[in-house]
Amino acid sequence: MNARMQDHVYSLITYMVALLLVSLAPIRDAEAQPDKPNIVIFLVDDMGVMDSSVPFLTDDTGKPKRYPLNEFYRTPNVERLATEGIRFTNFYAMSVCSPTRISLMTGQNAARHHTTNWINAVMDNRGPCGPPQWNWKGLRKGNVTLPRLLQAAGYRTIHIGKGHFGPRKSEGADPKNLGFDINVAGGANGEPATYYGMNNYGNGRRKAHSAVPHLEKYHGTETFLTEALTLEAKSHVTDAVKTGKPFFLYLAHYAVHVPLDSDPRFAAHYKDSDKPAPAQAFATLIEGMDKSLGDLLVHLDNLGVADNTLIFFLGDNGTDAPLGDRNSVACAAPLRGKKGTHYEGGTRVPFIAAWAKNDGNNPFQKRLPIAAGTVQKQLGTVCDLFPTILSLTGVQPPSDHVTDGSPLDVLLTGKPDPAREEEFLMHFPHPRHRTEYFTCYRHGDWKVIYHYFPSEDSENSHYQLYNLATDPFESNNLATSRPGQLRLMMQQLIASLKKHDALYPVDKENSGKTLQPRLP
Repeated sequence: MNARMQDHVYSLITYMVALLLVSLAPIRDAEAQPDKPNIVIFLVDDMGVMDSSVPFLTDDTGKPKRYPLNEFYRTPNVERLATEGIRFTNFYAMSVCSPTRISLMTGQNAARHHTTNWINAVMDNRGPCGPPQWNWKGLRKGNVTLPRLLQAAGYRTIHIGKGHFGPRKSEGADPKNLGFDINVAGGANGEPATYYGMNNYGNGRRKAHSAVPHLEKYHGTETFLTEALTLEAKSHVTDAVKTGKPFFLYLAHYAVHVPLDSDPRFAAHYKDSDKPAPAQAFATLIEGMDKSLGDLLVHLDNLGVADNTLIFFLGDNGTDAPLGDRNSVACAAPLRGKKGTHYEGGTRVPFIAAWAKNDGNNPFQKRLPIAAGTVQKQLGTVCDLFPTILSLTGVQPPSDHVTDGSPLDVLLTGKPDPAREEEFLMHFPHPRHRTEYFTCYRHGDWKVIYHYFPSEDSENSHYQLYNLATDPFESNNLATSRPGQLRLMMQQLIASLKKHDALYPVDKENSGKTLQPRLP
């Protein structure tokens, strides 16, 4: 090879290396950094507070305490996020999915927005004694929503995964009607027909109403649904970063909702456990979700936007792990109950807030510093994300929009917030979804449950009363032994329902007579 050719080859190699370095460099241009932080809501369907290797419960000294279920699940990336952020031990969602999802979008308690049950995609499922005026249609175009407000403020708004904001043919069935620029896989369905790409995620099959839309490129492949959604999220985040606009990513996984299709990537990790096959499959869905979180964190770092990105990780209701009886201490052990029940296992969910990459010099992180590796014991709810995100981004909701949540700013620093009201209202005036026709109200350490139709689930009484400080696992009903406290809590429950303009069940004769809670 002569000298001229050597020079030409050297120049070509240098040029190719330069191109490679450019392609590997973070996409974000320092001069094109957005003036607002990126926001990610990472929502896991049916993931309860005990469904990870991260201990969210604490001992008597306030330190995280591991229980057997924490040893069963494998979630290293949730562990990483908890190390880099703050986790809450008392964080609440509604007991079923659609009410929580609409509360996230609006900042309103389900008792106020009146979507108090999960939304059946094809028929009104209020139940024989449910409120006739309940909000089965869910969200509409004209509603004030978090993505619509952020969209108006210059955000690229991205919806990936489960929607379940309204039934089929309603405005809420399409997240683009609610303020999202992008919608991948979101529709009226509350569950996937299948997680398997080889089965086209249910498209063209018997359960077509549960088929996951918009993922045709993965049909006929081995791509598990959780992985497909992760790939789509990464792609659309990349596109948003290239525009220089801040992004709001709502990544709402179908996992870990039924069907319990085992994720083959992780099945070997649980085959020798003492758990039955359905519980092993549930664990693979948990681990697949965890991989998704880890992949997203790596992707944000590679794009150079991790320090500008705030992540909220949470579940939408209590666990639906296939372990034990619905009202026992089993699938959420040591908590009692599961998804759909009136016990803590039905409404307590994991919650972590963290910057995707800690940087004390980042202006956004200075505005909202998060205490890394800490545990917050004070109560928070899904309604709090709406005002927290709007406060951080400097976006104001309309003055006539009622918000039930409160900003989490002080709690995220790891400090107590004495100005916050320590209360949570969970209203379910519908037939059995494990428990039927009930209202829960927590205020401080006390929790009262009112059952509109007494049954064995309510110990054949309208009332159950627990002190969660001395009895966190709800084993000792104090309704009879503490009549004064019961009456006080019921007064507060009734006042809270009125404040939220709640709808009530009707009597069993279906005459339309409203059944409101009665004082003992």
